[in-house]
Amino acid sequence: MNSLNMSAEDAVELLKLFEAHHITVWVDGGWGVDALLGEQTRLHNDLDLALAHQDVPTLRALLTERGYTEVPRDDSWECNFVLGDDHGHEVDLHSCTFDAQGNNIFGVAYPFDSLTGKGLIHGYPVQCIEPNWMVKFHTGYPLDENDYHDVKLLCQKFSIEIPTDYAEIIQKEKENAKR
Repeated sequence: MNSLNMSAEDAVELLKLFEAHHITVWVDGGWGVDALLGEQTRLHNDLDLALAHQDVPTLRALLTERGYTEVPRDDSWECNFVLGDDHGHEVDLHSCTFDAQGNNIFGVAYPFDSLTGKGLIHGYPVQCIEPNWMVKFHTGYPLDENDYHDVKLLCQKFSIEIPTDYAEIIQKEKENAKR
């Protein structure tokens, strides 16, 4: 299944569905960046969400009722998987469990304080990854133009230093500007 586009309206519809069923989610990825910025700055292929692992069965059932099925990926496991529908919408789910002291004891390694961001998608208030953590999460892997776009805007808005991982991309941008 090829993902087409997860529009702001599609994302908000899903977020409202989860809220109506008392499932707390934090928006991550590209939509998380745009939520922090308060506006859509680019197209998004999917909706990345962090959630408590205990809520995975309920969320999975809600999406299954709407025609979503698991999208096979090499890196899928019980705490990180993608569900997609026949319209090309994909939801990339990342679950974790924290103990009473806020220590991540299972699942995707989100630090507790990374889940404190607030933002807006199409005017709808959402919880998302905190800006400094969002920038940190956009490092340590092969970066692309979307990563740089997202990080550059976050760093500008929140006065965060651009990570050194982006030095090569920044250098290429400077060289292209001279031409």
